[in-house]
Amino acid sequence: MTPRIAQLSRQLSDLNVDAFFVTDEINVHYLTGFTGDSSTLLVGSSSATMISDGRYKAQLQEECPDLEAAIRTPADKPMDFLAQVLGGVGATRIGIEADQMTVATLHELSRRMPTVQWVETAGVVGGLRMIKDAQEIETLRSAVRINQRALQSVLAKLGPDWTEQEIAYELESTIRRLGATGFSFDPIVGAGPGGAKPHYQSGHQRVGDHPTLLVDWGTKLGGYASDLTRCFHFGSPPARFFSAYEAVLESQMAAIDAIAPGVSGSEIDAIARGVLKKAGLAEYFVHGLGHGVGLQIHESPRLSSVSDDTLQPGMVITIEPGVYFEGEFGIRIEDDILVTESGHEVLSTMPKGLDDCRLIL
Repeated sequence: MTPRIAQLSRQLSDLNVDAFFVTDEINVHYLTGFTGDSSTLLVGSSSATMISDGRYKAQLQEECPDLEAAIRTPADKPMDFLAQVLGGVGATRIGIEADQMTVATLHELSRRMPTVQWVETAGVVGGLRMIKDAQEIETLRSAVRINQRALQSVLAKLGPDWTEQEIAYELESTIRRLGATGFSFDPIVGAGPGGAKPHYQSGHQRVGDHPTLLVDWGTKLGGYASDLTRCFHFGSPPARFFSAYEAVLESQMAAIDAIAPGVSGSEIDAIARGVLKKAGLAEYFVHGLGHGVGLQIHESPRLSSVSDDTLQPGMVITIEPGVYFEGEFGIRIEDDILVTESGHEVLSTMPKGLDDCRLIL
């Protein structure tokens, strides 16, 4: 077993199961290091088996040489083979990722294995993934560094005739040249009113036609994702842009200052929301404050008014308050933060003061 598989195995008794069946491909990768797809993992109390097919036999031997593998041949029917492997461990209670497995798959397995009780779980492996180890943290640091360098490079040559999509294309090209895989999500490049849509799809708006620009972008490096947002202004923005920007920045800084082990996600959210309420902007903050980042761009923990998560050392989270004025502009400021034993560390260092974000086109 890898250390991560062993950690999951030790939870079997608490889950009251004999084995655990991992079907989420990202969770399989996290537990084993396997970078392929179409493969699942069965974890028992003292062993683990990767279930895959002949396409990945050599890759599994290279990436997971110490992990037992059950390889399906072209002559094997997929569900029959899967039931055979799962039944071979003699488990009567098998935990499943109920938020990942399809109903059809569960019905097929139940029909083939009528004596097995399938125990629905959610977030078991995700709970392990929340706490990053030293190697994961260093990879995330590097992803953040590349992310920042890429945008700074693009801004240095930005002109008024550039469109939102041209910025996105140049940003991705730069990220790849700096050694990353590419974007960790489709970037949001919103000029003027485009920035007022929290999940805007970048289009053909010319930057020079609007006095504000919002860029939400992330880098994927070694499988791990960074996630940052900065807003820029040039020309003559609306008067309330400046007061709103200062309020969002104050909201973000207050939330970051409160990050420490033992603090709940809802407490941090309330701090940020309180600053914006005081500024008369609470109604324009329409989403949660932040989320975990790692192998996925959005993962646990969550920071919102309804969050039940409590911060722990090793978590890497975003803090991203925002306000959005429909048809005019949006402001969001986002950084990636590591929760430490004594408090926190802001991994992103790109300047974000109002003067820092003035562009000359």
